[in-house]
Amino acid sequence: MNEYTWRQSSFCGGGGNNCIEVAADHRGIAIRESSDPHAVLTTDPTALRAFLRGVKEGRFHLSAG
Repeated sequence: MNEYTWRQSSFCGGGGNNCIEVAADHRGIAIRESSDPHAVLTTDPTALRAFLRGVKEGRFHLSAG
């Protein structure tokens, strides 16, 4: 995974080790946490869009009880 060019959100706050990093190439999209850069989640753009849409719509909200 070293061949990726990782990007951090502008909300990351100075590039500390508490950021989500994203990279993309012809194989798909890779996501990792800066505090554990060896654990990389990969997906394709369609699946990531569907997941983000679900988050925005509140589909993954955990109810108490």
